[in-house]
Amino acid sequence: MGKRGYHHGNLRQALVDAALVLIEQKGPTGFTLSEAAKTAGVTPAAVYRHFEGREALIAEGARQGHEIFADLMDYAFETGGPSALAAFEATGRAYLAFAKKYPGHYMAMFESGIPMNATPGLASAAARSRAILEKAAEALSQHIPPEKRPPASMFSAHIWAMSHGVVELFARGKPGGNAPFPPEELLEAGIGIYLRGLGLIDPDQ
Repeated sequence: MGKRGYHHGNLRQALVDAALVLIEQKGPTGFTLSEAAKTAGVTPAAVYRHFEGREALIAEGARQGHEIFADLMDYAFETGGPSALAAFEATGRAYLAFAKKYPGHYMAMFESGIPMNATPGLASAAARSRAILEKAAEALSQHIPPEKRPPASMFSAHIWAMSHGVVELFARGKPGGNAPFPPEELLEAGIGIYLRGLGLIDPDQ
């Protein structure tokens, strides 16, 4: 990579990209700032011109991940019709697709221990991605009378947790990753069972 960051005025992004590569290779706590600087082709002192420390560097990777994640989820919801159920299931598939395509971002977002409110930018991006799943949940529950309707934030959080579990157990190449079914099928079946239990979809859907 050389000192491309200096020449192009984008050292900050070069450091984030380097950190994401290292996170994918070694985990969020498995690398040092010096390693990130070396990977980006700059001196360790250069890192501190843009980030206070490793957590700040990871937080920026997480922020960028949430922005990508939100865009993918929003696209999946808007194009996943024709029904609210199909659109909701599409957001679940988008979750799995994001984890596979952007493992460094995913790990920075969900496995680094960085608080979602570590920076205003990260808090805003995380809230946006969460809001998209809640929007899909609200659309799915519109036919249920308000007094019987479960909070969209509650069951969207449950689906988020289910999606995360499928990723961790069956879609990351970790021990136990060889599931008897594709991760997408596992998630779709789990979502169907859960939503039927809440009365959000009919038994024959």
